[in-house]
Amino acid sequence: MLIRTSRDLGHAVRAERRALRMTQRDLAEAAGVSRQWIVSLEAGKPGAELDLVLRACNSLGVQLEVHTPKAAADAPTTFPDVPPAPSGRRHPRVRPGRRP
Repeated sequence: MLIRTSRDLGHAVRAERRALRMTQRDLAEAAGVSRQWIVSLEAGKPGAELDLVLRACNSLGVQLEVHTPKAAADAPTTFPDVPPAPSGRRHPRVRPGRRP
C-alpha cells in the first residue's frame, strides 16, 4: 500500500489491527500509548510523534520502507527495529504550551 498522507497511514493501521482482531485498547497497550492516541492515529490526525507511530506499527508487525529514485537502484537499506514500549508506560500527555 502506498502511504502519502497521515490519513492513508491511519487507514492502514486500522485495517491491520482489525485483521489481527485487536481492539484499539489491545494495540495501545502493546505500543505503550493511550487508546485515544490510537484513535487519533487511525483518524489520520497529523502531528503524531514518529517514534510512537513506528512503535504502533511494530506492535502490529507492519514494516515501513522508504523508496527513493536512487535507493530503488541500490540494495535496500535496513534500519534497526524500533524497541517496544516499556511495560506499563504510556506516552505522557502534553498540553499545548507546556513541556513534559
